[in-house]
Amino acid sequence: MQKYIPQPIPISTRDFSDELIALIEVIAENVHEVWAAGRINEGWKLGEKRNDVLKEHPSLIPYNLLSESEKEYDRRTVIASLSSLISFGYEIKKK
Repeated sequence: MQKYIPQPIPISTRDFSDELIALIEVIAENVHEVWAAGRINEGWKLGEKRNDVLKEHPSLIPYNLLSESEKEYDRRTVIASLSSLISFGYEIKKK
């Protein structure tokens, strides 16, 4: 079997407008909301630590109560997605 070597599109906010940078937090919060809604719909509930058997997860809380490292995970997801779109030649702007 050949070794897998990930080659993601480089992530950078250098091409982001100030408006887009401000929007990252709003989208990151929505990313968390979508994730949490999916987990809850699958029967997961809040727990002190992640337990896949009991379907418990400590991050099933509102975004504003997450640790900074958890919020950063969601921000990186948004930045990676936006960076990909820009690298493919798309322009992201408000109507």
